[in-house]
Formats: sequence, structure tokens, C-alpha cells
Amino acid sequence: MLIILKNKDTLILDDFTFKCSVGENGLSSKKKEGDKITPRGVFSLGKLYYRADREKKPVTQIPTKIIKKNMVWCNNPKSKYYNKETKINKITKHEKLFRNSSSYNYLIVINYNVEKIVPFKGSAIFIHLTEDYKKTAGCIALKKKDFLIVLKLIDKNTKIKII
Repeated sequence: MLIILKNKDTLILDDFTFKCSVGENGLSSKKKEGDKITPRGVFSLGKLYYRADREKKPVTQIPTKIIKKNMVWCNNPKSKYYNKETKINKITKHEKLFRNSSSYNYLIVINYNVEKIVPFKGSAIFIHLTEDYKKTAGCIALKKKDFLIVLKLIDKNTKIKII
């Protein structure tokens, strides 16, 4: 199965077309840490993380993990934890997964720069929630109802093509 991000505001999966938002500075194959660009390419999907204190475990065929208060995603290119989930006490520069806002109540990791991690190439690229389609820092954001439909359709072999 293939998810296609056709342009800056359209995500296509099977017969479904969803409105979405992407990075504030658009799409590019020359992604760098902090540039607010959504990376172009074809990527596999990682785990679904979710806030069990706010949401129930959704119906999905991909691996899931509950977000805990001390969980972060490292965005410090000089850290050995760069572009990985870790705990808040191990690093200084990070993306909090346990947030006050609802944007990370559900998130799917896009496996960008995760195999052979290249420092400064970009980190913390997710599909997450939005309430207003505001531009992101490089992620793809969907309304909750659309996100939950996507979760029901995808599996561990699904890829996303960002063109």
C-alpha cells in the first residue's frame, strides 16, 4: 500500500483523498535540520505513538507505543540519540512527545533519515494531528477523523511517497 502526498495539501490513500498540511517552507529533497521543509521521497512508516491518557488505542495493523511524560524525539544533530526516541533526561535539545496541545495525541513516525542517520539532515518527521491545517515544522498533519481512517487502512508494509 502506498500513501501519496500529491502536493502541499492533498494526501491520497486508495480511494480516499484527505486535506493535510506540510512544512511551512514546502517540500524539498534537500532537507536540513530546522528548515521547516517536508522531505521529498519514498519512506516506510514506523510506529504509531499515542497518548493513552487522552485517546483509546486505535484500530491499526502497525506497531503502537504509548507516549509517556518523559518521552522525547532527539533533534540535536550532535547527540548519539539524534532522530531517535529517547528520554527527557538524556539530552538537551528535543521534540517533546507528551504535549499540552492535541497535535501529538496520535503520531506516526515517517522513517526519514533513520537507517543510516546523517547529522543535520533532519529529524522528527511525523504524520500527526491538526485542528486548523496550520503549516508544520516539516511533518504532515491531518484532522483526527482522517488520521483514524488512515490508521485502519495501512499496515507495516505501507510506504509514503512525498512528491
